[in-house]
Amino acid sequence: MSQKERVRLSVMKQVQEDELKLVEASEVLGLSYRQAKRVWARYQLQGDQGLVHVARGKPGKRAKPAKLKARILARYDERYGDFGPTLAAEYLAEEGLNVDHETLRRWLLAKGKPRMRRGRQRHRQWRERKPCFGAMVQLDGSHHDWFEGRAARCVLMVMVDDASNRVWAQFFEEETTRASYDILEAWVRRWGLPQSLYVDKDSIYRCEGLGSIAEQMAGKGPQTQFGRAMEQLGVGLILANSPQAKGRVERMNGTLQDRLVKALRLEGINDTASANEFLAKKFLPGFNRKFEVEPASQADAHRAVPRELNQVLSWEEQRVVQKDWTVVCQNQWYQLDRQHEPLGLAGKKIIVRTLRDGTVQLVRQGVKLRFRRLSVRPQRRVEKPLEVVSPLKAPGRLACEHPWRQPLLGGRRRAERAAAQLGMGDSGRPTLRSGLPPSPIPSTKIKH
Repeated sequence: MSQKERVRLSVMKQVQEDELKLVEASEVLGLSYRQAKRVWARYQLQGDQGLVHVARGKPGKRAKPAKLKARILARYDERYGDFGPTLAAEYLAEEGLNVDHETLRRWLLAKGKPRMRRGRQRHRQWRERKPCFGAMVQLDGSHHDWFEGRAARCVLMVMVDDASNRVWAQFFEEETTRASYDILEAWVRRWGLPQSLYVDKDSIYRCEGLGSIAEQMAGKGPQTQFGRAMEQLGVGLILANSPQAKGRVERMNGTLQDRLVKALRLEGINDTASANEFLAKKFLPGFNRKFEVEPASQADAHRAVPRELNQVLSWEEQRVVQKDWTVVCQNQWYQLDRQHEPLGLAGKKIIVRTLRDGTVQLVRQGVKLRFRRLSVRPQRRVEKPLEVVSPLKAPGRLACEHPWRQPLLGGRRRAERAAAQLGMGDSGRPTLRSGLPPSPIPSTKIKH
């Protein structure tokens, strides 16, 4: 007997003992006089049992039949044993077994299944959603055993619109710059270019350090390839200071780790290619229809897809053209075409751009340069330096006939020896090959 029924029993006993009139009893119990008369009649006829609700102990009109209940619980144990009541009720409804998730929860608790409760989380300040679709999109990578050991672990790149909760996701082997480029391009091709991206402080999106002196003087820090691409596209890159700051995508990761893992298991998918096809064609459309919310404004903040999107979502490095018009990047040599000689590229800086398909472009101030790839490093021409002949010979022992080893002579003897070396005769004149002396030379005297 409930507390309400106990109160009625006490009041009816007072009426039976003439301590209260039936009109007064109706006021005490909060009943109309006609209802009080019916309660008093059941009490007189059945006693205490007449005050107990007649539906107590009987199955309700909306109660599931016992056979249906047994069938639902058997199907749950067979296929959805690790599903929560809410998710299991959705899949059971697709099979024609309609049951409310709270009803299923009661059945499971009565069966001994433990209640799944989340830990108490720290209270944080609430941030209002953006007013319109495309104003801000949150991006994050979710590392999880998505295939439950049936395939190698991978990462799910997830993008969530802050205003509408619309989600797009793709599987990749690792969380890299290329994966961020691909997931962003998929979003842009479908809905357009968002105004801003909300990401964490991963090395893909943020560089450590102060950067070069030129960057510091310009008031800019070092940029990653992804940051450079977002600057060229005009997309604001917002770095979150904590996971809770971008809570929508973090919460979405948890939801997908619960629902998507089980969906892949039921579909028998064991590779990323099939999983991406399943996501795009079946899972995400139904998921967005169920969980997408209406934004505050019907305006779309997305911009048109730029023509140079593929060129911007690339890898760019700055290099200097050498004197022989070659450029080296990533251990690969490129020879520029001589038709660009009017540009005077030797010693100038150019951009080496590598597209995602492997195509290489050399760009100077927005102009694509013609070049050819070299298989080996070009050999530079090295000129031999001129030999410097020293006027002095290496020190050593002088020959006996060397003048330096001869004794010092007076003027007359020095003249005689010089004449002998020149082949002069006794007259002091040089002899000719014929053996005749040369013609006499008139002598002149200088008067002092």
